[in-house]
This record gives sequence, C-alpha cells and structure tokens, in this order.
Amino acid sequence: MSQGASVWVVLLLALLGATLPFLSDRLFGLLPLRSKPLALRFGELVVLYGVVGGIGLLFEKRLGQISPQGWEFYAVTGALFIVLAFPGFTWRYLVKHR
Repeated sequence: MSQGASVWVVLLLALLGATLPFLSDRLFGLLPLRSKPLALRFGELVVLYGVVGGIGLLFEKRLGQISPQGWEFYAVTGALFIVLAFPGFTWRYLVKHR
C-alpha cells in the first residue's frame, strides 16, 4: 500500500472509530447493552483512539522507520479525534429523535 493510501485509510478508520461510540448502543459495536452512559462512551472513545493510533503505527512501520513523537503529536491527534467524534455526538445528544 502506498503512503498516500495508508494515510487515507487511517483517516477513514479514525472517522469510523470516533463516531462509533455515539452511533451504537453496543460496547465497541459488539456487545449489546441496555443503556450506555456518556462516561462509557468517552472511555470507548479513548480506547478506539489507541486502536486507530496503533494501526497508524503499523502502517508507518511497514513504510519505513518510525518517527519519534512528543506530547504535541498526541495532543493534536487527540484533538482531531475529538473533532471527528462531533457528528456522532451531535446525532446522539443534540438532534431530537421522535
């Protein structure tokens, strides 16, 4: 897979991973729950951030040497992940459902 394709795959996985906790009442999309509180959704969001980051790290390792990252990288990617979660959060909590 080329570098450009792997970047797009990671971005699409990040979008899916960020919106999944808010679009599904299942834990990680697999285990059914009666109700999922907001704290559990945020916890799921943190875990999925780590999973998507790990997939990105695997892609980077396959393409060559892994670049060392500081705290700034994780702050920016965490903020991007939260921004990508906003459509799902809006759908779950701000849109009126009949």
